[in-house]
Amino acid sequence: MKARFDGTWVRLGNEGRVLYDQSGYGRPEDDGLRLAPEEACYLLHRGRVGIDGYDFDTLIAHFARRPEFLRTFLVYRDLRERGYAVQSGPHDFRVFRRGQRPGTGQSQYMVRVLSERDLIDFEALIHEALASSRMRKQHVLAVVDDENELTYYEIKVQNLPKAGEKPGIGPLEGVLVGRSALVHPSPPRNEPVAGFGMYLDPERMILAPLEIIHLMATGMLTLRDGGALVDPDHYFTMVATADVELAEKAAVYQDLRHCGYIPKTGYKFGHHFRVYSGQKVHSEMLVHAIAGGVRLPMSSISRSVRLAHSVKKKMLFGHQHTSGIQYVEFARIKL
Repeated sequence: MKARFDGTWVRLGNEGRVLYDQSGYGRPEDDGLRLAPEEACYLLHRGRVGIDGYDFDTLIAHFARRPEFLRTFLVYRDLRERGYAVQSGPHDFRVFRRGQRPGTGQSQYMVRVLSERDLIDFEALIHEALASSRMRKQHVLAVVDDENELTYYEIKVQNLPKAGEKPGIGPLEGVLVGRSALVHPSPPRNEPVAGFGMYLDPERMILAPLEIIHLMATGMLTLRDGGALVDPDHYFTMVATADVELAEKAAVYQDLRHCGYIPKTGYKFGHHFRVYSGQKVHSEMLVHAIAGGVRLPMSSISRSVRLAHSVKKKMLFGHQHTSGIQYVEFARIKL
C-alpha cells in the first residue's frame, strides 16, 4: 500500500481506510487516511505500507530530529505488539481495550511516555492523572530507560480511606530532652499508646519530634524546658534547623493521623514514613512527603517502587497542594 510523505504527515489514499476500519490506524480524512509519525514508522517497518524515497531507516531518522521521538515510537511499537489499538493524545497515547479500536470501542489507558532521566513534576502529574480518572481511564507512565527497555507504572491520585478509630491518648505532660520529649503516660503500659512513642521503661516514654508537633497542635501535650512552657512555634523552629524537610513531613504526618493511620519512621526503607492502618501487624504503605514545586527524578521513584513492592507495600508520595495533601501511588504493571 503506497503512502506519500509531505515532510510532516504520512498520508494514504482511500484504500488506506481499511487500516483504520480493521485495526484503528490513523485519522480518517476526506481523501484517505493520515498517519501519525509513530504509526507510519511502525507500518513501514512491518512492510504494510511503502513510501517513495524513504525506507524505515531514513523515515525514523527524519522524525528522530525531535528528541523524544525514538522513545515514543518504541512505546507505540510495544503496545501494538501486545495487541492494543493505539492513537495519539490527549497525553501521548490513548490505548484501547484489547479487541477494540477507535470508532467502535473504548480506550482503557492514557499513556504518558518518559525517559528514566526525566524529572517528575508532581503538580503536572496529578493534573494529568485526575484528568484520566475523570474520563474513567487508567493513567500510565511508560518509562524508557537508557538501554531502551520499557517499564509501565499505573498512577493513582487518591484520598486515603479512613482507617477507623484508634485508641485515644490522654493529655500528657513532658520535659524537653534535646529535641525529644520524656513523658509519663497514665496508666503505664508496655506498648506504644495509639502508636506514639517508644517506652524507655514501664513508666517513661520518649516522643519523637513529629509526634511532639502533632500532639502539641492537638492540645494533647504540654511540654516544659527547665520548668518553662515550650511554645509550639518555638519548638517547630528549633527542630527545623536540623531537618530541612520538617514542614512537608509534619503536614503529611498530621494528615495521616487525621485519617486514622499510624505513621512511624520509614528510615530503614529510605522514606519518611511506614504507615499502619491498624488492621494488620505490618505496615501497608511507604509514604514520602513532597513539598509543593519539588520534582523528583524518575530513576529515584523507580527504586522506591521496586523496594516497596519487594516488601509488599504500596508506594505513595504525599504532595502538598492548595487543597491539602494529595497522595500519588506508583505501581508497576504489566500491560
